[in-house]
Amino acid sequence: MPHKFNADRRDKIPKQKRRVTNCAECDESLRQRGGLTVWISDDALAVWSAPPRTTPGGQPVYSDLAIEMCLTLRMVFKQPLRQTQGLMRSIAKLLGVEITVPHFTTMSRRGNGLSLPPQTTSRSAKQPVQLVVDSTGLKIFGEGEWLEKKHKTKRKRRSWRKLHLGLDLASGHIVCSDLTTDDIGDPTALLCLLDQIDGPVDLFLADGAYDGEPTVQALSERFGSAIKVTIPPPKNAILSPDAAQSPSARDRHIADIAAHGRMAWQRSSGYNQRSRIETQIGRWKAVIGPKLKARSFENQKTEAKIGVRVLNRMTKLGRPNFERTA
Repeated sequence: MPHKFNADRRDKIPKQKRRVTNCAECDESLRQRGGLTVWISDDALAVWSAPPRTTPGGQPVYSDLAIEMCLTLRMVFKQPLRQTQGLMRSIAKLLGVEITVPHFTTMSRRGNGLSLPPQTTSRSAKQPVQLVVDSTGLKIFGEGEWLEKKHKTKRKRRSWRKLHLGLDLASGHIVCSDLTTDDIGDPTALLCLLDQIDGPVDLFLADGAYDGEPTVQALSERFGSAIKVTIPPPKNAILSPDAAQSPSARDRHIADIAAHGRMAWQRSSGYNQRSRIETQIGRWKAVIGPKLKARSFENQKTEAKIGVRVLNRMTKLGRPNFERTA
């Protein structure tokens, strides 16, 4: 990574100082994250019961929106399913609404393949998305270090799930996400992320894992050749055969790095903005958690989708504005 070039003198580089310009609004948004009225929607209480089924099969008691609200409270307050059922009982009693609370086994069963409505953001449909993507690993339930240390047993190969996120730099919202197994590469998962974006994209930022012709081709086919793609080429990258006549964006990046250095290219190309998706991933690990609670893969995918909605709801409540002071 470029920042490692200065690792030997990192302690001598002064740290940038910034201050928040909207402290009152930011503090209020942080307080609202713990308010029950923020997470309990009146629409969910109004359509708590499932509509009559028109196809053969059993009639569900609770609507998908009711199950989503219960699972959302579980993730926000980091509780198991049984405690979530007790929390919903208390909330229904305090609100004075006559609703039956789903059993914790119902929440687990209905979470498998739960249908979630599309997210609504403040971004206009015609406003282009400035997309930056990255992925991270999430732990899952299984045998871990404690079992190996306590019982001296050889544990199985550690497995995890891979969370892929796409952030809009303009709005700060997560516009696309996917949860895959650990053997799915980032370029392969990118196709599913792009399918979730219903508007134009004029900027794409990603790290070197997405470098290659398949990524550029997929972006051009979906959003046109005018999209600006910024992906750092590896140190041993070479120019394409026709770079002299019609250089590609990758060829221009290679030439710019060779002429001015990687750090200068990073500043001039705007690649520094990719740090915002790293911050978003750190925010996920701090707010949602570094591991998944669900056991089955389909329930884990539902858990990841609800986690995205939780972070977007928190972003919608308010964000801090910074200005540099030193």
